[in-house]
Amino acid sequence: MEELEILKTQLSNVRAAILAIETGAQEYQIANRRLSKADLATLYARESNLKTQIAQLSGNDLYFAELGRL
Repeated sequence: MEELEILKTQLSNVRAAILAIETGAQEYQIANRRLSKADLATLYARESNLKTQIAQLSGNDLYFAELGRL
């Protein structure tokens, strides 16, 4: 599988995990075991990183500068 396709699959998985947490599935309990999913802040950071990598591989990365008052 091509690197770009791997990154897109990973991004899709991260977005699915974010959606699951945002809709109330952060933590659940089965019998006497409590399970927690990944930290939302960590997933947001991973999402941002993957989007950057995808943009770079696609040739769509943008560079900009913030100009102040002269």
